[in-house]
Amino acid sequence: MSVFVLRRVLTLLATLVGASVIIFLVLDALPGNAAQMLMGADASADAVRALTVKLGLDQPLAVRYLQWIKGLVVGDLGNSYVYGTPVGSLIAERLVLTIPLAIMSMLITVTLALSAGIYTAANHNKLGDVGVMSLTQIGIALPNFWFAILLVLLFAVRLQWLSAGGFAGWEDGIWPGVKSLLLPSISLAVVQAAILARVTRSAVLEVLREDFVRTARAKGLGKREVLWSHVLRNAMIPVMTVMGLQFANLLAGTIVIENVFYLPGLGRLIFQSIANRDLIVVRNCVMLLAAMVVIVNFVVDVLYAFIDPRIKVHDL
Repeated sequence: MSVFVLRRVLTLLATLVGASVIIFLVLDALPGNAAQMLMGADASADAVRALTVKLGLDQPLAVRYLQWIKGLVVGDLGNSYVYGTPVGSLIAERLVLTIPLAIMSMLITVTLALSAGIYTAANHNKLGDVGVMSLTQIGIALPNFWFAILLVLLFAVRLQWLSAGGFAGWEDGIWPGVKSLLLPSISLAVVQAAILARVTRSAVLEVLREDFVRTARAKGLGKREVLWSHVLRNAMIPVMTVMGLQFANLLAGTIVIENVFYLPGLGRLIFQSIANRDLIVVRNCVMLLAAMVVIVNFVVDVLYAFIDPRIKVHDL
């Protein structure tokens, strides 16, 4: 197991290095000049050139990349071109919202998906199976931003149970903050839950056909006990794989959803920084999202061996 973990850690580091190179090159290749954007269209060439030197944008590409990587290693992410404040502080302020939003969305996704997937597999080809699978098909087809607007119209405008946008903060307690994130997290979770429910159903149905399930039933174990104690654990490998991939989709979805609900999170910071061409903020935010996705998938890989003892280290 130690060899496997070491191998995965090396893969994780190599993936992060590759992601950093791609992120840096893609953002650097974007048209336009950050100094020109900050100074305005009427700024003189000398003023733009002076700001370019001040921001370090006149240095060679390789030098700027290595300086950025060095800053990442020591925790110095530089200062925002627009706000003039440390990028690390900006990101930390926004993560207070984005991380709870992602966790809430993932919890809703897993709860809905596992419940629907196990229910439909246990009632295969019955009315409940057909009905739930039809709903998941609709869920897959729904754009999350459009579903978010529907939720706002229903729960904020018509019923007036929840606010249409904004974030109450955590200063007044957990519930006001959770209440502010409820509609956004549901908007993010519905599509992902629909996908995961179908994967769960297929995985559970496949395991139900295995010989050990028939043996367990022959020994007198009830259907519910077999399903939850034996089938579900063996069906979790493909489900865990999709869950790891869906976490990336949830993080990407926050960019759109946070703008729909006017939430001051990491996604909205990325959107505003792109509009302002504050590329140092965009670069560090995207790298953070990439690192979170890679780390989550690393954890999923390690969990495989604990979920299913049939899997050996050399098979992973």
